[in-house]
Amino acid sequence: MIDAYEDPGTPDDRGGARYLWWLVCRQPGRSVAGAVLGSVWLVLMASAPYLLSKAVDEGLEPGDTAALVGWTAALFVVEAGNAWVSVMRHRVMTRVRMDANFRTVKVVLGQAVRLGAALPRRVGTGEVVTVGVGDVGTIATSLTVIGPGVGSLVVYVVVAGLLLSVSPLLAGVVLLGMPVVAVLIGPLMARLQGAESEYRERQGVLTARIGDLAGGLRVLGGLGGKRLFADSFARDSQRLRAQGYRVGSVTSWMQALGGGLPTVFLAVVTWLAARLAAQGELTVGELVSVYGYVAVLVGPVAFLVEMGYELSRGVVAARRVVRLLRLEPDPDPKAAEAPAEPSVLEDPASGVRVAPGRLTALAGARPADTAEVVDRLGRYTPSDVTWGGVRLDAVALAQVRARILVADNEADLFAGSLREVVGGRRERSPEAERRAVRAAAAEDVVQGLPEGLDSPVAAQGRSLSGGQRQRVRLVRALLADPEVLLAVEPTSALDAHTEAAIAGRLRAARAGRTTVVTSTSPLLLAHADTVHYLVDGKVAASGPHRTLLETEPGYRALVARDPDEGADDDAGAAREVTARGGRTAPGVEGTEGVEEVLR
Repeated sequence: MIDAYEDPGTPDDRGGARYLWWLVCRQPGRSVAGAVLGSVWLVLMASAPYLLSKAVDEGLEPGDTAALVGWTAALFVVEAGNAWVSVMRHRVMTRVRMDANFRTVKVVLGQAVRLGAALPRRVGTGEVVTVGVGDVGTIATSLTVIGPGVGSLVVYVVVAGLLLSVSPLLAGVVLLGMPVVAVLIGPLMARLQGAESEYRERQGVLTARIGDLAGGLRVLGGLGGKRLFADSFARDSQRLRAQGYRVGSVTSWMQALGGGLPTVFLAVVTWLAARLAAQGELTVGELVSVYGYVAVLVGPVAFLVEMGYELSRGVVAARRVVRLLRLEPDPDPKAAEAPAEPSVLEDPASGVRVAPGRLTALAGARPADTAEVVDRLGRYTPSDVTWGGVRLDAVALAQVRARILVADNEADLFAGSLREVVGGRRERSPEAERRAVRAAAAEDVVQGLPEGLDSPVAAQGRSLSGGQRQRVRLVRALLADPEVLLAVEPTSALDAHTEAAIAGRLRAARAGRTTVVTSTSPLLLAHADTVHYLVDGKVAASGPHRTLLETEPGYRALVARDPDEGADDDAGAAREVTARGGRTAPGVEGTEGVEEVLR
């Protein structure tokens, strides 16, 4: 099975069927073993009627006890050996499916990492979730065709050959049976692919809608729009359910034919064999063997129908994976080299200028404005930002990512030990970990866990409070120690005492390094070397925090949450900040100490 750190290879993205074939070719040994074991398993099953007919004709009917015991012993040995073959076949096929599952997961995750910031602009969240949750498993299951599927074709030919030695008529009926099944099942497979494709598309849209609703539930509640969106979601759910019924209708017909046709097939061949036996053209043993052969074929024929069903669904799922793999990241011209030394970052669109080695703060009435500036400075959106006089979008993206880090307040936290969560791919020294934990005022987080940094943390930090998650994200950003750190609202969910501690420690921890924070907290702004006050996304004033308090009424109204100071627009903006994430918004850990800084 594929190793967690092994290269999954370069997938064939020319189509769904080609992708499935690539998964088979990536594990040739197991694929061949699965096909061989599946064929041997079914052929040995088909040999049982032959041995049984010999026991009847050569032992039971003439009364030859020795022959009867011999053929019975042979039947026992064959069946015992086939039980072992069945176990090995199942084990190998499980490995084949798991390899396909994990390989597809790695390929999809690798593509998501390769696309980076371009991913949300190229494909919806629901599409990625649907691929990861549903399509990966469907693709893995479809590879059952390697074992029982190939074995079913082999045993079909073998049984037809055995029947040919008994009766050409019966052999002809058996050989014609599969084309009849294909004629009946083929159109249903085409319909299933179409219905399944539409169902998957609708499912992806609805999954994305769920994520949007969950993320914006508080905003929708404040705007009074919960009922409107709930009704829209209900309508989409009903359409998805109706499409699911269409898929189920086709599936039910395929499953009904898969179970019914082999039974009809068995009845027809048994009736013909009985007539031949009554006419004396078949012995009793041959009649028993014919019934056994056809009874054995019931399983393979059902396997082939099931194989067609799973393969149709697998091709649909693989097409969705292939569509994701065909996406290309934003072009990276690599026309210029990054500045050799720490240099000025400048955003002409907003007027923000970030001096190297300094702590710069961005304060704006609308958090979205400051977040857009950070996105431009971090090269997550197209812009005219320059870095040391060189256009940032002309520098190789790898160099930008290696030296400029955007620490988003909502960045994902993956499951694992706390040390793994904050350490990333590189091992950090205990001293570096201790300094980062202290700078983020996260000592209580570490001490409160039973095993400290080695304690497990749930995905997205669900086992932690909001304030603890925010400090863990800050520890991770500080441990990365980038040349330029762009932190979005790093203390918005903390109480005033903890925020004040972080403000002082952050400055010391990042001494000599370039740091940008977005915030409207006076506790954090007071420690910044330069504060850029943004109005409508552009710099309205710059300077130290206390200077801006004295000279800019709008700035004071913003950080003091005092709508009576400043123009009406500034007052309204201050109220907006309070509603959208200020310290008085519900769900944060406290508001004490703000007025002390203002005094």
